[in-house]
Amino acid sequence: MRVLFILVIFNTTFSLMSQTKEININCDPETGLCTIPDFLGERDEKIEWKEDSEIIYIGDPMCSWCWGISPQLNALQRYGEEKSIPFTLVMGGLRPGGGEEWNEQFKNFLKHHWEEVNKRSGQPFGFQLFDLEEFNYDTEPACRAIVTVRSIAPEKTLSFYELTQHYFYVQSQDPKQAIFYQPICEKLGIDFELFSQHFASADMKQATNQDFRLSRQWGVSGFPTVLFRDKDQLHFLGRGYSTYEQMKMRLEEIDKE
Repeated sequence: MRVLFILVIFNTTFSLMSQTKEININCDPETGLCTIPDFLGERDEKIEWKEDSEIIYIGDPMCSWCWGISPQLNALQRYGEEKSIPFTLVMGGLRPGGGEEWNEQFKNFLKHHWEEVNKRSGQPFGFQLFDLEEFNYDTEPACRAIVTVRSIAPEKTLSFYELTQHYFYVQSQDPKQAIFYQPICEKLGIDFELFSQHFASADMKQATNQDFRLSRQWGVSGFPTVLFRDKDQLHFLGRGYSTYEQMKMRLEEIDKE
C-alpha cells in the first residue's frame, strides 16, 4: 500500500517569538510524538522542489521523543548511505523562545515524559536539570546550533545533533550558550571559533526560522517526523517513535511502486 503524505501548504506562517508563551505541547506516550499547535501570521512563499529524492528528518534536539528515536535514525541514515539516498535534518522548533514558568508542574510534566521515553526506547536520561531553580526551556538555540553545523560541516550534522541531545538529556547541560558546544565540536573536529561566529549570526537565526517555517509548510506539527521526498511528493516513513525496521520497510514499499 502506498504511504503518501499529502502536502499541506498553509496560507499562513507564524510569528515565533510573539506566540511563544501560548504554545501547548502534547507528548503522546503511545505514538511517541510531541505535537504543537499551528502558528498564524503572514503568507508563506512558494516551495521550490528539486528533481531528486532524500530522507528528511524533522525534529528538535530538546524533544524527548527525538532523543528516544535517535539510534533508529542513525541506522536509517546508514541504510540511506548504502542506497545513495541523502539524509537531511530540518529543525521543527518545539519550544522556540521557551517562556514556560520553571515550576514543579512543568518539571513534573517533563520528568514524566522523559521516564516514558526511557522505558520505551532504552535511551538514558539524567535528571539533574530539575534541581535548577531557574531554566528557560528555549529550544531555538539548540536548533540553531544544528543549522549552523549543517552549513559549515554538513556531513557531521547528525552526529552533532546526537551529541547535543546526549549533553542535554544525560549530562543536564544548558544548550542555549555557545560554550555548551565546545566539547562537541572538539569531538567531531569542528572549528569551535568558526562555529561560534556562525552560531551568533543573524544569518543562522534567519536560517533556523526558515527551517521552522518550512516544516510547517509541509504540514508537520509533531516531532519526530521522518519523510521520504521523491521530487515533489512527500511520503511518511515515521511519525512519532518508529523503529529502524519499520521505517526501512516503508521506504522499500515506496521504492517498489
